Amino acid sequence: MPFLAMALAVAAGLVLSWLLRRIVLRLNRKQTELRETSRMARLPLRFVLCLIGVRIALAVSAGDIEWRHGVDHLLLIGLIASVAWLAVAMLLIIETMVLMRYRVDVADNRRARRLRTQVILARRIGVALIVVVGLGSAMLTFPAIQALGAGLLASAGVLSIVAGLAAQTSLVNVFAGVQLAFTDAIRVDDVVVVQKEWGRIEEITLTYVVVHIWDDRRLILPSTYFTTTPFENWTRRQSEVMGTVEFDLDWRAPVEAMRAELKTVLAETALWDKRVGILQITDATAGFVRVRILVSAADSASLFDLRCLIREELVLFLQQDHPAALPHVRLETMAPARSRAESGNGRPGKVSAADEHPRHHPADPHDSQLFTGSIEAVQRSRAFSGPGEDVFEDRDRTIAARN
Repeated sequence: MPFLAMALAVAAGLVLSWLLRRIVLRLNRKQTELRETSRMARLPLRFVLCLIGVRIALAVSAGDIEWRHGVDHLLLIGLIASVAWLAVAMLLIIETMVLMRYRVDVADNRRARRLRTQVILARRIGVALIVVVGLGSAMLTFPAIQALGAGLLASAGVLSIVAGLAAQTSLVNVFAGVQLAFTDAIRVDDVVVVQKEWGRIEEITLTYVVVHIWDDRRLILPSTYFTTTPFENWTRRQSEVMGTVEFDLDWRAPVEAMRAELKTVLAETALWDKRVGILQITDATAGFVRVRILVSAADSASLFDLRCLIREELVLFLQQDHPAALPHVRLETMAPARSRAESGNGRPGKVSAADEHPRHHPADPHDSQLFTGSIEAVQRSRAFSGPGEDVFEDRDRTIAARN
């Protein structure tokens, strides 16, 4: 008799679970995604209803049979596990429906990314709590563990302090993860620059954050990094960003022609969002003219491609139409004075006594080391008045007479 009652209870539970699913789908027939996601809860719902029906049938038909209490205890543990399983499945269904409604593959996805981050983290916290509560409830069904729990509660204060000190780092990361999710500092799919690496936030967990680097590497950082270290978030308020392209050119660079070429390039590409597109000279020192181009795009990926396009097109434009604008390095040198020891035909001549004693020529800056280094020094050397040629001729005649 008890076995027949339990079989009927299982059958009733299966029928009831089928009816509940049909009713839910009927009431929400406009939500096509619910039909696919509801399959996750179909099996745990059957277990819950069947176990409830079997326990009721066993209590009514079995009476005080000696094996009844042991079977009922096992059914209770199974029911607790099934309820926890059903709760987790419900959380997954809610998460899937929310994420499918608020998609991130659209132009303006800031709100969707924020909600996606919070929903994913809330689901993980909920799953962790359900598992902990389910295990605790199953353990409390044993009388020996209940008595042990009363003794543990007496020393809960000491144990909590010890556990807190032992898991201090982990707990800090957990609280940091919750803070990141609900303070909107970063969101999934945000574009960030951390540790000089450019990438997107791929995943936010309770203890760490995964950053998808542009070259397909993954940078794993603890949650506390984003709460204690400054970082760049390019999509904090909006996905539109601006960037620069810089050139160091010659002073003969055709600025107006480059502006016209920039307008042509921007007009022919869909990467530009038509907000900002200007060309300016930002510096003119060290022999070069620095030309900076400021442009805007709808997102960081489009901006990178746009900057590369502008750089390539303007380099090609300067090479073909204005090669004089390319960077040049100028060196000015002065030819050395011809040695007095050389004759007019370039061969070494006879060295005279006057040639052995160099004469000072103030008009030639290379013959004097007192006036070198700048144009002003050359001018000062030319204005310097020294002994005339007659002084050197008298000196030469005196030397010759003595010899």
